[in-house]
Amino acid sequence: MVDIGYKPDQHRTAKATGKIFLSAETLQLIRDNELKKGDVLTVAEIAGIQAAKRTSDLIPLCHPLAITKIEVKTQLTNEGVEVTSIAKCTGKTGIEMEALTAVNIALLTIYDMCKAVDKTMMIGDIRLLEKTKNDIET
Repeated sequence: MVDIGYKPDQHRTAKATGKIFLSAETLQLIRDNELKKGDVLTVAEIAGIQAAKRTSDLIPLCHPLAITKIEVKTQLTNEGVEVTSIAKCTGKTGIEMEALTAVNIALLTIYDMCKAVDKTMMIGDIRLLEKTKNDIET
């Protein structure tokens, strides 16, 4: 791993997003909460939160971070579901990998929960929207 020991602690945030494109029939099943595996959007949000907390276990050379906040939100669109995550920490390195991991796993969870009814799903448009770092005021 890269040595970050010399860097000062800073307040860091990252926001990421991604989409899963679904058929109209699958979207209606999600809206009506009629999929056999349960409440797709809630399960996906929880999966994203869990994934963010395990990012350093999943990605080699990624530093473990003490996450102070991770929020994962899902939103139905006309084409599918959009997932957005916001991650925060105070530390020596950025938290963008946690935000991106949260989005990816939330999208994969939706895929898993819908795969029995939709063979046309496509995941895409995954990207980091912003990241910030601010000095800690003393």
